[in-house]
Amino acid sequence: MSDPLFDDVKELLDKEKGDERILKQILRACENNEVISNYERNYVRKLAEKHLGRKPLEDKPAPKPVVPDVVIPQPMQPQVVYKEPPRARTNPKKTKMILGIGAAALTVIALAAASYVGLPDFDVTQPDTDVQVTGILLELDSSSYKNKDIISISGKSDSGTINLSIENQDGVLVWSEQLRTKNNGDFSTLAIAAGPGWEKSGTFTLKAENDSEIQAIKFSFSV
Repeated sequence: MSDPLFDDVKELLDKEKGDERILKQILRACENNEVISNYERNYVRKLAEKHLGRKPLEDKPAPKPVVPDVVIPQPMQPQVVYKEPPRARTNPKKTKMILGIGAAALTVIALAAASYVGLPDFDVTQPDTDVQVTGILLELDSSSYKNKDIISISGKSDSGTINLSIENQDGVLVWSEQLRTKNNGDFSTLAIAAGPGWEKSGTFTLKAENDSEIQAIKFSFSV
């Protein structure tokens, strides 16, 4: 069977229709079974419809691409999972042991309470916190001091007035003060290790005197 394209090209050449050069090139390609482009085929088809009365080829509509249905997944709702907290397991052996210990403790308490029944009440007298002092009780906060240190003096006296004094190693009076004791006999004051008579290091003497007694404490002083 001859190719319709070949017949149309020969007839167009015979009737001298179209471009002779292009038609001869197409005719030679048909004779040699060479590849003919779509442009050349359309060129011959248009000329054949116009000059040879060929029916135009109906262009079949290109099939519409089938678009698959796209299913959009719905967002997943978060699920709240409630977990019941583990229950503490009770060991029946431990429970019996605890109950036994509690019963034994109650028994001991009951026996102790019964043992105290009938015992006579003893009158416990609280000791008197106020110590009665006869004479003078004298104290220092340290046994040695340096220049410009603060000396803390305290004590008790059985009289309302107390005379305090400090003498240096040469027996010279370097400090003195008279105090009124409190209602319970306490007294306290401060002195500064500085001033006239405190120029040399040595052993100093603190004295306390009331109406009936004199007490003395020695301490060391260094410049």
